[in-house]
Amino acid sequence: MFEIGWSELLLIGIVALIAIGPKELPTVLRTVGQWMGKLRRMASEFQGQFQEALREAEMSDLKKQVDEMTTQAQGYANFDPVGEVRKEFESTQQQVESAISGEPPADTSSSTAVAAAPAITPSADTPAVEAPAAETPSLPAPSTEAPSGPAAPDAVRHDAEGKPA
Repeated sequence: MFEIGWSELLLIGIVALIAIGPKELPTVLRTVGQWMGKLRRMASEFQGQFQEALREAEMSDLKKQVDEMTTQAQGYANFDPVGEVRKEFESTQQQVESAISGEPPADTSSSTAVAAAPAITPSADTPAVEAPAAETPSLPAPSTEAPSGPAAPDAVRHDAEGKPA
């Protein structure tokens, strides 16, 4: 704390011996020692209270974190994936039924593509439009030549449009 060397302590001791006197010096030193002990105890008590307050503040933060984790764990304990899937299925089913019946959907939050698609019915005037095929690997075009070999007499020849020749 204080950087006092032996030479400074010797100088203070000589000044105290001259100023106080040899007869009263032991009692003064004892009193100074007692006061220093009291100051050290007070400082350590203050430091202990300060450390305790820090620990309590840290404990309150830890308690808050534990409480948050407990509420999250309770939320996970009440998790029902089957119930959630059932709710989604029922809402989608209602949307499909409302789209089929022509009513506006009650809830459009999850999937609006089914409800928004218009129902197309082919009539005699309009040609039927085929739905695009699913993505399949392309196959080679059929050959227009008759195969050679043992299957040749049974094979039917086709022209460029695929009609039998």
